Amino acid sequence: MSEPASISAGIADRYATAIFEIAAEGSALDKLEKSINDLSAALADSDDLRTLISSPLVTRDEQAAAITAVAEKMGIDEVLRNALALMAAKRRLFVVPNLIEALRARISEARGEVTAEVISAKALTKTQSDKLAKTLAARIGKTVTLNATVDESIIGGLVVKVGSKMIDSSIRSKLNSLQNAMKEVG
Repeated sequence: MSEPASISAGIADRYATAIFEIAAEGSALDKLEKSINDLSAALADSDDLRTLISSPLVTRDEQAAAITAVAEKMGIDEVLRNALALMAAKRRLFVVPNLIEALRARISEARGEVTAEVISAKALTKTQSDKLAKTLAARIGKTVTLNATVDESIIGGLVVKVGSKMIDSSIRSKLNSLQNAMKEVG
């Protein structure tokens, strides 16, 4: 991880810890999850919102007023809304995408869930996704949510990442292994 990225992740992690603990104390994890999903969708859809949180040309006061207005209009949970206002006052809104990911991870962990990153050569069917999720859940002992992406360059098979573990059964990796083995022979 590069230094600026690790600094952003560290800042986001500290805010996420505080927000999560306050929400958990108030039994408001469901509201918090809905709020971070709404905020994430808004960030994905709005260039203006992305510019607001990242532009150094927008003053602290303008950022604070704008993010507070947006959060109120969206019905964002009060804990998250207050945290966003504080982050704007401290010029830390640029870490909001990292904050969203850190909060999602904490909520999933609290519920005994884990997210598996799955890369396949073509989109998985609902049946394939369900079977893979059940198989992984049986191995890990937690509820598994799949985050599936398509990468045609793997040719076939799957690449599955759960936490720090990775299973690469793609044809591309098998071909690379075969190529390396042939280089050693010749």
